[in-house]
Amino acid sequence: MVNMKGSFMLAAAICIAGLVTAQQRGGYSRPNIVLIYADDLGYGDISCNGATKVHTPNIDRLAAQGIRFTNGHASSATCTPSRYSMLTGQYAWRKKGTGIAPGNASLIIDTTITTLPSLLRRAGYATAAVGKWHLGVGDEKGPDWNGELKPGPLEIGFNYCWIMPATADRVPCVYVENHRVAGLDPNDPIKVSYTAPIGNEPTGKKNPELLVMKSSQGHSDAIVNGIGRIGFMQGGTAALWKDDLIAETLTAKAQHFIAQHKSHPFFLYFATHDIHVPRVPGAAFAGKSGLGVRGDAILQLDWTVGQIMHTLDSLHLTENTILVFSSDNGPVVDDGYQDQAVALLNGHKPSGPLRGGKYSNFDAGTRVPLIIRWPGHIKAGGTSAALLSQVDFMASFGALTTGHPLEKQEGPDSFDMMAAFTGKDKKGRTSLIEHAGALSIIKGNWKYIEPGNGARYDEAVDIELGNDPAPQLYDLRKDPGEQNNVAVRYPQIVKELAANLQALKKAGRSR
Repeated sequence: MVNMKGSFMLAAAICIAGLVTAQQRGGYSRPNIVLIYADDLGYGDISCNGATKVHTPNIDRLAAQGIRFTNGHASSATCTPSRYSMLTGQYAWRKKGTGIAPGNASLIIDTTITTLPSLLRRAGYATAAVGKWHLGVGDEKGPDWNGELKPGPLEIGFNYCWIMPATADRVPCVYVENHRVAGLDPNDPIKVSYTAPIGNEPTGKKNPELLVMKSSQGHSDAIVNGIGRIGFMQGGTAALWKDDLIAETLTAKAQHFIAQHKSHPFFLYFATHDIHVPRVPGAAFAGKSGLGVRGDAILQLDWTVGQIMHTLDSLHLTENTILVFSSDNGPVVDDGYQDQAVALLNGHKPSGPLRGGKYSNFDAGTRVPLIIRWPGHIKAGGTSAALLSQVDFMASFGALTTGHPLEKQEGPDSFDMMAAFTGKDKKGRTSLIEHAGALSIIKGNWKYIEPGNGARYDEAVDIELGNDPAPQLYDLRKDPGEQNNVAVRYPQIVKELAANLQALKKAGRSR
């Protein structure tokens, strides 16, 4: 067992916990729901999905106790839109301004709509967001880092939040607790700019000698903890996070929320930083994987999952908790820092048998690890090829906990897939849309990628983007790696799927 300070802080609370039995309300179930949402974790990055160069025993154990899905998808091939879709039940491409959010973005979720947390809160759940947010905070004027940061997670349905406002490679490098920067000294106010340097603060571009991790592209602005970031920052010294302690800090906050609410239904959205850049694993994991810092970050992520499982076990909450593990998009190896992640892959294939990765129209962009455990309701050790999307969490958990479907205006692209999420329905969705540089539709064995004029390849991250001015059609049953475009051979199927995609663009809730 890894000896980490954050876990011991909860030992007393965990030891005195009593048995929590299944809670019922009006004849339907109100299990606790914990969603662990990893960052940039590829389908092939975990050993239960076939990885052999890195081992993830805790994630594997979760799969052995639950069900592992081989065709589960994030809605988009990048982080902000996937998170938006998952929390709102609406495909992000339907709404402007849901691309990768800058570090000083205003809240992009409309506070007047029903969201997954507001739906569960209405059903009597305590709700919390811990970890990476990247959906903006503040009104149209932008965040006031020295004042009240609202609207934010609390205004879209969470009772509590401890978040990284954007990503670890963007300033400001501070945590936000509810409406305030945590630990901020008012005598050392924060200044943030995404347009020009602030004063005489050193930058990665001007002062590379101060860097402990150099940029490969794009991360050469403010230097925090010896690491170049995107954007410029001054002040807030006491509030700055320590990169090697992010996983420990976030895990302890998640455990604390669980312990606090052990006698009441709760929903925890735990969005990890791992394995996003900059990768600075804690001392317990640094150098342990043999695959460099990216592999070490996978080990740290696996530890995080194990700690949450241990907390649920120790508090006797496992039997009445739905534990979901997934990722916001597919993998990227070099995403802006010279961390030797590419050189030290050692034969590891982050995308597994799939083509592409983060940012890509090919399946590795959105087909991600998806594991769900719910003892007594999901048969242990199962595997399912059901076609599923994270956009369906809202309708599925909503119907489970409230006993009725979503209203027409709520979660317009979300469907009740609880039968598939529990392994009873082996087919899942009739179709789903993938979102990257273009839109794709999967229906049955077929995948159609609409024509697009974007770049075919991103040299900076070494990923095929899957854009093509001609239509693309793949038979995923025979060609899961999307190597053979058969659009010319099957023009009628191309025509049908193109029409299906156009129809779904115009209307939601039509699977």
